[in-house]
Amino acid sequence: MERWRGQEDIPSDWGRCVLTIGVFDGVHRGHAELIARAVKAGRERGVPTVLMTFDPHPMEVVFPGSHPAQLTTLARRAELVEELGIDVFLVMPFTTDFMKLTPERYVHELLVERLHVVEVLVGENFTFGKKAAGNVAGLRKAGERFGFAVEGMSLVSEHHRSESVTFSSTYIRSCVDAGDVVAAAEALGRPHRVEGVVVRGDGRGRGLGFPTANVAPPMYSAIPADGVYAAWFTVLGHGPITGSVIPGERYQSAVSVGTNPTFSGRTRTVEAFVLDSEADLYGQHVAVDFVSRLRGQLRFDSIDDLVLAMGKDTDKARQILSTS
Repeated sequence: MERWRGQEDIPSDWGRCVLTIGVFDGVHRGHAELIARAVKAGRERGVPTVLMTFDPHPMEVVFPGSHPAQLTTLARRAELVEELGIDVFLVMPFTTDFMKLTPERYVHELLVERLHVVEVLVGENFTFGKKAAGNVAGLRKAGERFGFAVEGMSLVSEHHRSESVTFSSTYIRSCVDAGDVVAAAEALGRPHRVEGVVVRGDGRGRGLGFPTANVAPPMYSAIPADGVYAAWFTVLGHGPITGSVIPGERYQSAVSVGTNPTFSGRTRTVEAFVLDSEADLYGQHVAVDFVSRLRGQLRFDSIDDLVLAMGKDTDKARQILSTS
Protein backbone atom coordinates (compact mmCIF):
# COMPACT_ATOMS: atom_id res chain seq x y z
CA MET A 1 0.00 0.00 0.00
CA GLU A 2 1.25 3.46 -0.89
CA ARG A 3 1.15 6.19 1.75
CA TRP A 4 0.81 9.82 0.71
CA ARG A 5 0.71 12.99 2.77
CA GLY A 6 -0.94 15.99 1.19
CA GLN A 7 -1.61 16.88 -2.42
CA GLU A 8 2.10 17.21 -3.15
CA ASP A 9 2.51 13.43 -2.80
CA ILE A 10 -0.11 12.67 -5.46
CA PRO A 11 1.87 11.73 -8.62
CA SER A 12 1.49 14.15 -11.51
CA ASP A 13 0.69 11.23 -13.81
CA TRP A 14 -1.84 9.73 -11.40
CA GLY A 15 -4.65 7.88 -13.20
CA ARG A 16 -8.22 7.35 -12.10
CA CYS A 17 -9.35 5.88 -8.77
CA VAL A 18 -12.18 5.00 -6.42
CA LEU A 19 -12.12 7.19 -3.31
CA THR A 20 -13.50 6.88 0.20
CA ILE A 21 -13.25 9.82 2.59
CA GLY A 22 -13.48 10.16 6.37
CA VAL A 23 -11.51 10.45 9.58
CA PHE A 24 -11.78 6.67 10.07
CA ASP A 25 -10.62 6.89 13.69
CA GLY A 26 -10.82 3.39 15.10
CA VAL A 27 -11.44 1.73 11.72
CA HIS A 28 -14.49 0.16 13.36
CA ARG A 29 -17.00 -2.28 11.87
CA GLY A 30 -18.96 0.49 10.18
CA HIS A 31 -15.78 1.81 8.59
CA ALA A 32 -14.85 -1.72 7.55
CA GLU A 33 -18.10 -2.12 5.61
CA LEU A 34 -17.58 1.18 3.81
CA ILE A 35 -13.98 0.31 2.98
CA ALA A 36 -14.95 -3.17 1.76
CA ARG A 37 -17.50 -1.63 -0.60
CA ALA A 38 -14.92 0.86 -1.89
CA VAL A 39 -12.31 -1.85 -2.44
CA LYS A 40 -14.86 -3.95 -4.31
CA ALA A 41 -15.78 -0.98 -6.50
CA GLY A 42 -12.13 -0.34 -7.29
CA ARG A 43 -11.52 -3.92 -8.29
CA GLU A 44 -14.67 -4.02 -10.43
CA ARG A 45 -13.53 -0.87 -12.24
CA GLY A 46 -9.91 -1.98 -12.45
CA VAL A 47 -8.58 1.11 -10.66
CA PRO A 48 -6.83 1.68 -7.30
CA THR A 49 -8.85 2.45 -4.17
CA VAL A 50 -7.70 5.52 -2.24
CA LEU A 51 -8.67 6.22 1.38
CA MET A 52 -8.41 9.87 2.38
CA THR A 53 -8.18 10.78 6.05
CA PHE A 54 -7.08 13.91 7.93
CA ASP A 55 -4.45 15.05 10.41
CA PRO A 56 -5.01 16.59 12.87
CA HIS A 57 -8.61 15.70 13.61
CA PRO A 58 -10.81 18.35 11.93
CA MET A 59 -12.48 19.22 15.25
CA GLU A 60 -9.17 20.49 16.61
CA VAL A 61 -8.88 23.02 13.78
CA VAL A 62 -12.54 24.04 13.63
CA PHE A 63 -12.82 24.30 17.43
CA PRO A 64 -9.29 24.54 18.91
CA GLY A 65 -8.92 22.61 22.14
CA SER A 66 -11.69 20.15 21.28
CA HIS A 67 -9.56 17.32 19.86
CA PRO A 68 -11.48 14.09 20.65
CA ALA A 69 -9.76 11.15 22.29
CA GLN A 70 -7.99 9.19 19.56
CA LEU A 71 -8.87 5.52 19.10
CA THR A 72 -6.06 4.80 16.62
CA THR A 73 -2.82 6.49 15.69
CA LEU A 74 -2.34 7.33 12.02
CA ALA A 75 0.19 4.52 11.70
CA ARG A 76 -2.25 2.02 13.20
CA ARG A 77 -5.04 3.34 10.98
CA ALA A 78 -2.84 2.74 7.93
CA GLU A 79 -2.08 -0.83 9.03
CA LEU A 80 -5.75 -1.63 9.52
CA VAL A 81 -6.97 -0.22 6.20
CA GLU A 82 -4.15 -1.95 4.35
CA GLU A 83 -5.42 -5.24 5.78
CA LEU A 84 -8.83 -4.35 4.34
CA GLY A 85 -7.42 -3.95 0.84
CA ILE A 86 -6.86 -0.19 0.43
CA ASP A 87 -4.23 0.65 -2.22
CA VAL A 88 -3.36 4.22 -1.20
CA PHE A 89 -3.56 5.81 2.26
CA LEU A 90 -3.78 9.57 1.75
CA VAL A 91 -3.42 11.84 4.78
CA MET A 92 -4.58 15.39 4.15
CA PRO A 93 -3.17 17.96 6.59
CA PHE A 94 -6.29 19.63 7.98
CA THR A 95 -5.20 23.26 8.07
CA THR A 96 -7.18 26.48 8.37
CA ASP A 97 -6.72 26.99 4.62
CA PHE A 98 -8.03 23.51 3.88
CA MET A 99 -10.96 24.16 6.24
CA LYS A 100 -11.90 27.23 4.19
CA LEU A 101 -12.18 25.37 0.87
CA THR A 102 -15.70 25.71 -0.48
CA PRO A 103 -17.42 22.44 -1.37
CA GLU A 104 -17.07 23.40 -5.05
CA ARG A 105 -13.30 23.92 -4.81
CA TYR A 106 -12.92 20.81 -2.65
CA VAL A 107 -14.51 18.69 -5.37
CA HIS A 108 -12.95 20.36 -8.41
CA GLU A 109 -9.39 20.89 -7.17
CA LEU A 110 -8.90 17.75 -5.09
CA LEU A 111 -11.29 15.06 -6.26
CA VAL A 112 -11.43 15.89 -9.95
CA GLU A 113 -8.16 17.60 -10.92
CA ARG A 114 -5.77 15.77 -8.56
CA LEU A 115 -7.31 12.37 -7.80
CA HIS A 116 -9.38 11.85 -10.98
CA VAL A 117 -12.08 9.98 -9.11
CA VAL A 118 -14.49 7.68 -10.94
CA GLU A 119 -16.48 6.86 -7.81
CA VAL A 120 -16.68 8.27 -4.28
CA LEU A 121 -18.03 6.28 -1.33
CA VAL A 122 -18.82 7.96 1.98
CA GLY A 123 -21.10 7.56 4.97
CA GLU A 124 -24.59 8.96 4.54
CA ASN A 125 -23.84 11.67 7.14
CA PHE A 126 -20.66 12.85 5.38
CA THR A 127 -20.09 16.62 5.18
CA PHE A 128 -17.20 18.55 3.67
CA GLY A 129 -15.93 21.98 2.72
CA LYS A 130 -16.23 25.36 4.38
CA LYS A 131 -18.63 25.30 7.33
CA ALA A 132 -19.45 21.67 6.41
CA ALA A 133 -21.72 23.04 3.70
CA GLY A 134 -21.13 20.07 1.39
CA ASN A 135 -23.11 16.85 1.83
CA VAL A 136 -23.87 13.64 -0.04
CA ALA A 137 -26.61 15.25 -2.11
CA GLY A 138 -24.25 18.02 -3.20
CA LEU A 139 -21.54 15.49 -3.95
CA ARG A 140 -23.96 13.60 -6.20
CA LYS A 141 -24.76 16.78 -8.14
CA ALA A 142 -21.04 17.41 -8.59
CA GLY A 143 -20.62 13.82 -9.74
CA GLU A 144 -23.25 14.31 -12.42
CA ARG A 145 -21.36 17.37 -13.63
CA PHE A 146 -17.86 15.89 -13.57
CA GLY A 147 -18.66 12.28 -14.40
CA PHE A 148 -18.10 10.34 -11.20
CA ALA A 149 -20.47 8.13 -9.24
CA VAL A 150 -21.34 8.70 -5.57
CA GLU A 151 -22.58 6.25 -2.96
CA GLY A 152 -23.64 7.33 0.52
CA MET A 153 -23.73 4.24 2.73
CA SER A 154 -26.04 3.81 5.71
CA LEU A 155 -24.46 3.69 9.14
CA VAL A 156 -24.04 0.23 10.65
CA SER A 157 -26.24 -0.60 13.64
CA GLU A 158 -26.68 -3.66 15.82
CA HIS A 159 -28.99 -4.66 18.66
CA HIS A 160 -26.90 -4.57 21.82
CA ARG A 161 -28.01 -4.95 25.43
CA SER A 162 -31.71 -4.34 24.68
CA GLU A 163 -31.06 -1.30 22.49
CA SER A 164 -30.02 -0.50 18.95
CA VAL A 165 -26.46 0.82 18.76
CA THR A 166 -25.02 2.65 15.77
CA PHE A 167 -21.33 1.99 15.43
CA SER A 168 -19.42 5.25 15.44
CA SER A 169 -16.14 6.57 16.77
CA THR A 170 -18.10 8.71 19.25
CA TYR A 171 -19.94 5.67 20.61
CA ILE A 172 -16.70 3.70 20.96
CA ARG A 173 -14.99 6.58 22.76
CA SER A 174 -17.85 6.64 25.26
CA CYS A 175 -17.44 2.90 25.84
CA VAL A 176 -13.70 3.26 26.39
CA ASP A 177 -14.19 6.25 28.66
CA ALA A 178 -16.61 4.20 30.78
CA GLY A 179 -14.22 1.23 30.93
CA ASP A 180 -16.58 -0.97 28.91
CA VAL A 181 -13.85 -2.42 26.73
CA VAL A 182 -16.03 -5.41 25.83
CA ALA A 183 -18.63 -3.17 24.16
CA ALA A 184 -15.83 -1.20 22.50
CA ALA A 185 -14.37 -4.41 21.09
CA GLU A 186 -17.76 -5.49 19.75
CA ALA A 187 -18.05 -2.24 17.79
CA LEU A 188 -14.41 -2.20 16.69
CA GLY A 189 -14.29 -5.83 15.70
CA ARG A 190 -11.17 -6.29 17.86
CA PRO A 191 -9.97 -5.14 21.31
CA HIS A 192 -9.31 -1.44 21.83
CA ARG A 193 -5.58 -0.77 21.61
CA VAL A 194 -3.41 1.77 23.41
CA GLU A 195 0.11 2.16 22.06
CA GLY A 196 3.06 3.90 23.64
CA VAL A 197 6.68 3.80 24.67
CA VAL A 198 7.71 2.11 27.92
CA VAL A 199 9.21 4.76 30.22
CA ARG A 200 10.83 4.68 33.63
CA GLY A 201 8.37 4.68 36.51
CA ASP A 202 9.00 4.71 40.24
CA GLY A 203 9.95 1.01 40.23
CA ARG A 204 7.49 0.25 43.02
CA GLY A 205 5.89 -2.71 41.22
CA ARG A 206 9.13 -4.65 41.04
CA GLY A 207 9.58 -4.30 44.78
CA LEU A 208 6.08 -5.73 45.28
CA GLY A 209 6.78 -8.71 43.02
CA PHE A 210 4.82 -7.31 40.07
CA PRO A 211 7.24 -5.45 37.78
CA THR A 212 5.25 -3.31 35.37
CA ALA A 213 5.87 -1.66 32.03
CA ASN A 214 4.86 1.99 32.36
CA VAL A 215 3.33 2.78 28.95
CA ALA A 216 3.36 6.45 27.86
CA PRO A 217 0.77 6.84 25.07
CA PRO A 218 0.69 9.66 22.51
CA MET A 219 -1.27 12.83 23.19
CA TYR A 220 -5.06 12.49 22.84
CA SER A 221 -5.01 8.68 23.16
CA ALA A 222 -8.31 7.17 24.29
CA ILE A 223 -7.42 5.62 27.65
CA PRO A 224 -9.99 3.37 29.39
CA ALA A 225 -11.50 4.41 32.72
CA ASP A 226 -9.41 3.90 35.85
CA GLY A 227 -9.29 0.29 36.92
CA VAL A 228 -7.56 -3.03 36.33
CA TYR A 229 -7.89 -4.91 33.05
CA ALA A 230 -7.00 -8.17 31.39
CA ALA A 231 -5.12 -7.27 28.22
CA TRP A 232 -2.82 -8.58 25.53
CA PHE A 233 0.63 -7.01 25.50
CA THR A 234 2.76 -6.82 22.34
CA VAL A 235 6.17 -5.31 21.65
CA LEU A 236 5.85 -3.60 18.26
CA GLY A 237 9.48 -2.68 17.69
CA HIS A 238 12.32 -4.91 16.65
CA GLY A 239 15.11 -3.61 18.86
CA PRO A 240 17.09 -5.74 21.31
CA ILE A 241 15.20 -6.88 24.40
CA THR A 242 16.80 -8.29 27.52
CA GLY A 243 14.51 -11.13 28.60
CA SER A 244 11.95 -13.54 27.26
CA VAL A 245 9.58 -11.26 25.29
CA ILE A 246 9.67 -11.69 21.50
CA PRO A 247 8.69 -8.69 19.33
CA GLY A 248 5.43 -9.30 17.50
CA GLU A 249 4.27 -12.01 19.89
CA ARG A 250 1.38 -11.18 22.22
CA TYR A 251 1.54 -11.92 25.94
CA GLN A 252 -1.02 -12.07 28.71
CA SER A 253 -0.99 -9.11 31.05
CA ALA A 254 -2.84 -7.42 33.90
CA VAL A 255 -3.00 -3.67 33.34
CA SER A 256 -3.62 -0.94 35.89
CA VAL A 257 -4.97 2.39 34.68
CA GLY A 258 -5.13 5.21 37.21
CA THR A 259 -3.25 7.24 39.78
CA ASN A 260 -2.15 4.55 42.28
CA PRO A 261 -4.28 5.95 45.14
CA THR A 262 -2.76 3.54 47.70
CA PHE A 263 0.45 5.57 47.31
CA SER A 264 -1.37 8.93 46.96
CA GLY A 265 -0.40 9.17 43.31
CA ARG A 266 -1.62 12.07 41.19
CA THR A 267 -0.36 11.21 37.72
CA ARG A 268 -2.58 8.96 35.63
CA THR A 269 -0.59 6.04 34.22
CA VAL A 270 -1.02 2.84 32.20
CA GLU A 271 1.04 0.08 33.84
CA ALA A 272 1.16 -3.42 32.37
CA PHE A 273 2.32 -6.45 34.35
CA VAL A 274 3.34 -8.92 31.65
CA LEU A 275 2.66 -12.42 32.93
CA ASP A 276 5.48 -14.95 33.00
CA SER A 277 8.13 -12.51 31.80
CA GLU A 278 11.06 -10.65 33.32
CA ALA A 279 12.01 -8.72 30.17
CA ASP A 280 13.56 -5.25 30.32
CA LEU A 281 11.16 -3.28 28.13
CA TYR A 282 12.33 0.30 28.71
CA GLY A 283 12.28 2.30 25.49
CA GLN A 284 10.23 -0.26 23.58
CA HIS A 285 7.21 0.73 21.47
CA VAL A 286 4.39 -1.49 22.72
CA ALA A 287 0.67 -2.12 22.32
CA VAL A 288 -1.89 -2.95 25.00
CA ASP A 289 -5.11 -4.54 23.70
CA PHE A 290 -7.80 -4.28 26.39
CA VAL A 291 -9.98 -7.39 26.68
CA SER A 292 -11.93 -7.14 29.95
CA ARG A 293 -12.22 -4.87 32.98
CA LEU A 294 -11.51 -6.79 36.19
CA ARG A 295 -12.38 -4.09 38.73
CA GLY A 296 -12.33 -0.36 39.36
CA GLN A 297 -9.48 1.54 40.94
CA LEU A 298 -9.25 1.01 44.69
CA ARG A 299 -7.28 2.48 47.57
CA PHE A 300 -5.96 -0.21 49.90
CA ASP A 301 -5.28 0.21 53.61
CA SER A 302 -2.02 -1.71 53.52
CA ILE A 303 0.66 -2.91 51.12
CA ASP A 304 -0.26 -6.50 51.99
CA ASP A 305 -3.85 -5.92 50.91
CA LEU A 306 -2.64 -4.40 47.66
CA VAL A 307 -0.32 -7.33 46.92
CA LEU A 308 -3.12 -9.79 47.66
CA ALA A 309 -5.45 -7.94 45.26
CA MET A 310 -2.76 -7.83 42.57
CA GLY A 311 -2.34 -11.59 42.85
CA LYS A 312 -6.08 -12.08 42.39
CA ASP A 313 -6.10 -9.67 39.44
CA THR A 314 -3.31 -11.62 37.80
CA ASP A 315 -5.16 -14.92 38.25
CA LYS A 316 -8.35 -13.44 36.78
CA ALA A 317 -6.49 -11.96 33.83
CA ARG A 318 -4.81 -15.28 33.09
CA GLN A 319 -8.16 -17.10 33.25
CA ILE A 320 -9.91 -14.62 30.92
CA LEU A 321 -7.09 -14.40 28.39
CA SER A 322 -6.61 -18.16 28.27
CA THR A 323 -10.11 -18.49 26.86
CA SER A 324 -10.23 -15.38 24.65
